[in-house]
Amino acid sequence: MNTLIYLIPIALFLGCLGLGAFLWSIRSGQYEDLDGAAWRVLDDGEAGNDAGGGVRGGAKRG
Repeated sequence: MNTLIYLIPIALFLGCLGLGAFLWSIRSGQYEDLDGAAWRVLDDGEAGNDAGGGVRGGAKRG
């Protein structure tokens, strides 16, 4: 029974900490574009890369 004196405040603190992190993530815009990240993973990145000079398709071959 004595351990509940310690465990209940710890559980309340961790719950409030998780709630605070969730509210911070909402306010900072973490959930604004849920589909964008999924499409960026599938994108090759070659559509608008004509002027590049990198290794992947930037240099034109004769």
